[in-house]
This record gives sequence, C-alpha cells and structure tokens, in this order.
Amino acid sequence: MPWFGSCNSGDGVRARMGRGASVYRDESGPAIDRAAGEEDATLPIHVVRLGTPRLPDEGLRLGTVRRPPRGVRKTEFARRDFYDVWLPELAPSAPLVSWALADPWTPQRWRRYERLYRREMAEPGPRHLIATLAALSAATSFSVGCYCADETCCHRAILHDLLADAGALMSPRT
Repeated sequence: MPWFGSCNSGDGVRARMGRGASVYRDESGPAIDRAAGEEDATLPIHVVRLGTPRLPDEGLRLGTVRRPPRGVRKTEFARRDFYDVWLPELAPSAPLVSWALADPWTPQRWRRYERLYRREMAEPGPRHLIATLAALSAATSFSVGCYCADETCCHRAILHDLLADAGALMSPRT
C-alpha cells in the first residue's frame, strides 16, 4: 500500500490494487481504474496556504516548508489542515529563508530570491521530486503549500511555475 492509501482528506477514497493500477473512487460514483484506460476529470495540483481549510477534492496536502508548525503536535498536523506529508526538500534553504526575511521585498530582491530558489530546485534531489510530482499530477489529486500569507512573495508561487514547467497539471492561481 503506498503512502497515500491511508491519507485521505475525506473527499474520496484512494487505493492501489496491484502493480501500476491506481484507482480513485469518488464517494458518489464508481471506482475509476486508470491502468485499464478509464478516465475522469483532471486532477490538478493545488497550491495552498498551509493551515487554511482544505479545498474540495484537494487530496493529499504536502507541506513544502523548512520547519513544522510551531506549537502543533505531529498528530494534529493533518487534522488542523497544515499537511499530511512533510516535504522540506522543496522548501528554500535555511540561509535563503533568513536572507528573504531580513529586509522588505523589492522587485530586485524578489528577482534575486527567485533566481536563488530556482538554483536550489535545479539540484538533482529537488529536480527529481518536482518531476515525480508532475508525473503524479496526471494520476492523483494533491496540493503543495507553505505558511506565507501572500503567495506573490512566497516560494510556492515559484514552485507552481516549476511544476507547470515540468508538465504538471496545475490548478489556476487564485
């Protein structure tokens, strides 16, 4: 059973039946077996603010943050809508976050931040994770997120573009 088999937001049931047969079952309809060529509506990746209420059909929530939420027990992360799976490998490095928080954003600082974050994501580990998530976006619904209140000054805006560039099905920006 894969890691997403037991992580369900309550909107549907995901299961794995045999090698390579992904099944998504909406509680209102029959199971859809993609390995047999069956199709359903597209399942884009949502980019969200962690800690906000989940979207309908959002699926598994991945926390692309360097640190877990403060003052929240591990057992409460998913229940309180932070994340189901922590994926700090797609977060900016600690030195980059420190630099970003040191001064107010200007267009020049944002361009530099974007350039540095993209360079970090071009390393083999993050690059392979982005490619994996892009491939998974064709088969299952999930979301990626960060704590920042303003997506326009957050790495998740850049991550949205990196995933789209890798071929991921993306939900429109809000």
